[in-house]
Amino acid sequence: MNDTVRLRKLALTALFVAVGILLAPFSIPLGAAKTFPFQHMLNVLIAVFLGWRYGVAGAFCVSSIRIALGMGTILAYPGSMIGAALSGILYARTGKLWGAVVGEIIGTGLLGGLLSYPLAAYILGSRTATLFFFVFAFLPNTVVGAVLGALIYKVMPAKKLKEFV
Repeated sequence: MNDTVRLRKLALTALFVAVGILLAPFSIPLGAAKTFPFQHMLNVLIAVFLGWRYGVAGAFCVSSIRIALGMGTILAYPGSMIGAALSGILYARTGKLWGAVVGEIIGTGLLGGLLSYPLAAYILGSRTATLFFFVFAFLPNTVVGAVLGALIYKVMPAKKLKEFV
């Protein structure tokens, strides 16, 4: 991959991160977490356009900035980054949009939810957290965001954007 392509991918990732920050006030508080369906939408879009590495980097940036601005918690990391990775990997393996959506749902809704339990229980000191609490909290939010990402991809002029990168 040449430097021009890398620079374009980096610029597009930065644009997706900026959109994530602009949409950050629209999170939904659920217990110790502030669920953010737009993160899952962005994860699906970045997975399809740029791949899992850029997806994980974008998810990390959005989560970090949301936390710094007080609009997110440390629980943003496991869900968003695992979902972005699995979304990109399944999309790369299948070449189908549903691969990105299913990867996001399993990565964030199930795996991210399970990994959020130790963070909430030990780091945040939450006594109300149970092992599957975050799975039930993250799953509907993730499904909505991932499906929204797929719908946006379908109506977006995707061919022109893919030609850009």
